Amino acid sequence: MAACRMRVIARAFSTSPGQQQLVKPPIQVFGIEGRYATALFSAASKQNQLDTVEKELVKFKGTLKTDVKLREFIENPTLKRQLKVEGLKQVSSKFPLSSQSTNLLLLLAENGRLKSLDGIIGAYQTIMAAHRGEVPCEVITAKPLDDALKTELEAALKSFLKQGQKLQLNVKVDPTIIGGMIVSIGDKYVDMSIATKIKKYTDVITAVV
Repeated sequence: MAACRMRVIARAFSTSPGQQQLVKPPIQVFGIEGRYATALFSAASKQNQLDTVEKELVKFKGTLKTDVKLREFIENPTLKRQLKVEGLKQVSSKFPLSSQSTNLLLLLAENGRLKSLDGIIGAYQTIMAAHRGEVPCEVITAKPLDDALKTELEAALKSFLKQGQKLQLNVKVDPTIIGGMIVSIGDKYVDMSIATKIKKYTDVITAVV
């Protein structure tokens, strides 16, 4: 069923029957947002506009945060779908947007899915990060790391990467973990925080009592 829906979405982006074959993304993203993002990646890939589409969508997302009228137009549930389609055609030509980005907006308007736009853009960025070989990594510590420790940590994390991959490190501070750190890299997650250890010990003690 999901594969059928994917083909329907892909056809909406295609300009000819020969372009309806999907180009598989480097990673799989799920849900409604994932299906649209995957179809968009396929269409943009065939037109060699992957980076262009990403830049356009990110810019459009930023515009929605500052352009109140445009945001209200897109989010207004009382407006008929066809009215939104016609309005977005004008917006796309003035922005301007590529045919792939325009088709995405029009398709979402036709299907009543504009509320999923942010999620779709996020899913597309996730696919593009994987396409560039970027591996997101988030490290949470109780206190800010000094430069030496951060460099050492970054070197250790890079040892998990495959050839051609690039580490995208994001370090956050959360005093509630007390000490240690929480690391998530790609699909791996390790909680080495003192707060978690204390909770485990507390649970054991409580169970015994």
